[in-house]
Amino acid sequence: MARGAAEGYLVVMTSETIADPELDPTATYAVDPGRARRLASRVVASPTAETFSRVSPLTGGPIATLPLSTADDVSRAVDAARAAQVRWAATSFDERKRILLRFHDLVLDRQVELLDLVQIESGKVRKHAFEEVLDTALCARYYARTAESHLRTTSVAGAYPLLTQTRVQHHPKGVVGVVSPWNYPLSLAITDALPALMAGNAVVLRPDQQGSVTALAGVDLLREAGLPEGALQVVLGRGSEAGQAVVDSTDYVCYTGSTPTGRSVAQSAASRLVSFSMELGGKNSVYIAADADVKKAVEGAVRASFSSSGQLCISTERVIVHEAIADEFIPRFVAAVDAMSLGTALEYGYDMGSLVSEAQLQTVTEHVDDARAKGATVLAGGRHRPDIGPYVFEPTVLEGVTSAMTCRDEETFGPLVAIYRVADDDAAIALVNDTEYGLNSSVWTKDVGRGRRIAARIKTGTVNINECYAATWASMGAPMGGMKDSGMGRRHGAEGILKYTEAQTVSAQHLLPIAPALGMSDKAHAAVMTIGLRAMKIMGMK
Repeated sequence: MARGAAEGYLVVMTSETIADPELDPTATYAVDPGRARRLASRVVASPTAETFSRVSPLTGGPIATLPLSTADDVSRAVDAARAAQVRWAATSFDERKRILLRFHDLVLDRQVELLDLVQIESGKVRKHAFEEVLDTALCARYYARTAESHLRTTSVAGAYPLLTQTRVQHHPKGVVGVVSPWNYPLSLAITDALPALMAGNAVVLRPDQQGSVTALAGVDLLREAGLPEGALQVVLGRGSEAGQAVVDSTDYVCYTGSTPTGRSVAQSAASRLVSFSMELGGKNSVYIAADADVKKAVEGAVRASFSSSGQLCISTERVIVHEAIADEFIPRFVAAVDAMSLGTALEYGYDMGSLVSEAQLQTVTEHVDDARAKGATVLAGGRHRPDIGPYVFEPTVLEGVTSAMTCRDEETFGPLVAIYRVADDDAAIALVNDTEYGLNSSVWTKDVGRGRRIAARIKTGTVNINECYAATWASMGAPMGGMKDSGMGRRHGAEGILKYTEAQTVSAQHLLPIAPALGMSDKAHAAVMTIGLRAMKIMGMK
């Protein structure tokens, strides 16, 4: 059934006479024209700006037409944000909290529209789109309730006990630049902006063009929740122009994307002595230990490998199985993958959807073909499925992958996973760590203590025990990010908001200076200080 604006949906289907829109390639999902104009008005761009059209991976049809921002537009956005930041920083934490909690409710209330948009822009199925709604609401509530405590001025030990009173306070950086990717168009566009705003910064957001409609819808809800005009500016355009301009003009850069681009972003920011954080690529592993609950491990490994069609930075591309249970686990895992339902409808009930673009489809196809040609065995999947959607590729499982194959070490970022057998935990840990990346990993074992010991030896920023990725990601109070080539800095927790501030130490000295006083000679002062230092050590003072 076609969706109409009268039903209250942001998304409508322009082809009204299709019996089965899921399978008909002429079916087109598009944003209601009135709402599209409203979203476009949120973009900083000149009235005569060039435009670009978004195309849905579900159908290949157009979604909406939006303006392109130039480098000059980015400059205007930063100037406007800088002016607004002074007023925004003066607002109370109570007011900022009220706005984020109102936004939390709006995200949940309007989730049908948001889910539709996430699906038509990213191609993922509805249950994976809901992860974005969940993540956005969790992040809004967490920072609404904790920002003040994270940023509260604190007293620390001074140089002289009692005589030196030292406090640390945090000031907003100013204007934070957020450059977000296409694979999580709601979550990654909005959740990095929320703590920056709660810390008193203004934000200039450059979402990827493929996720721009969803990002704008999220920004629209923030405005509806009460975020003042100017505090969050949006620019749209190519990474080489609009994205680079954001990196080159803001006071802090938060980037999520590929490792090669991350290196370029880091160089640009470092040349201006501007701080940055970034989450980059991954080649993540699941280890199924000898004592794992096989049924639960199979279910978890499927989620780990094929959520969002594998287009998730923390998804799994390596399943490592202890040889003691490999003959039981692998057939059950392959059977579960074969049983996955594929679909592109805007409704719940499917296990996996589409890749986002022709380019992603080509990468996955090349990785599978290369591995097959060099001797790998395809245990499940391995085929493009244009009968379901233009960029749908079956969830694929390979065995016998070697270092000669592209998919052994390069990130595929699609529904492709390789299975490896190992003799013991040491071999598993060595294989997990045998990559230039270090983002996420997962360990399945009935013995949580064993899992923690294994996790301590794994070089990834997050390790999930008996879960695939959601346990660490959704633990908002804990830092999340990558080691090695998977990034720098962290989101979530105290680190996720303190990074957007400048720490300032203020010390007030009373009665005596930190220098010879009361006629004391330099030598006598040194002797007195030496005695004092020894005494403070004996008393256990810091």
